[in-house]
Amino acid sequence: MHIDGILAEVARRPAVGGVRIIGVDGPAGAGKSTLAARLAAAAHAPIVEIDDFISWDDPTGERWWPRFDAQVLQPLLRGEDAHFQERDWTDWRGDSLGGWKTVPHHDIVVVEGVTCTRRCTVGRLAFAVFVEAPEDVRLRRGLARDHGQSYDVEALWRAWMVKEQEFFAADGTRERADLIVQTGDGSTPV
Repeated sequence: MHIDGILAEVARRPAVGGVRIIGVDGPAGAGKSTLAARLAAAAHAPIVEIDDFISWDDPTGERWWPRFDAQVLQPLLRGEDAHFQERDWTDWRGDSLGGWKTVPHHDIVVVEGVTCTRRCTVGRLAFAVFVEAPEDVRLRRGLARDHGQSYDVEALWRAWMVKEQEFFAADGTRERADLIVQTGDGSTPV
């Protein structure tokens, strides 16, 4: 299914609070951001990135998910703008909060990031995409992106990959997806 096909399917889905939320989920380094950007551009829609919430110490949201739900999902589904405090990545672990950001209510909003289509979003998202790539490809992409940091990037990435794999297996995230997109063979997702 191509971008136009995804958006056509999204248009057929019921809106909640006047919004159709597209969730682009999957493990780190799989290509979620690329796909989300293409969807948002084609739909002229804003993006909310889980990177504004997540931290190295809390990849699956034990601490940040309630804030994401309260500041992003609930307002959008009530027909309001999302107003949230974003993660301060000048603290390399991402454990502190920075400034405030507003994402306007729109008929389509793209939410992108690890665990964003978790079980508690069923019935709240119009369409869920799960993007995946081979582990070695994801690790290579992640190490290239985070190269030059003052911490052991590879150790963090490897620990992260274990935690997200455990989360996806327990949550059944991939199995609930409306669409699974494979990347990693040099092709651009959808």
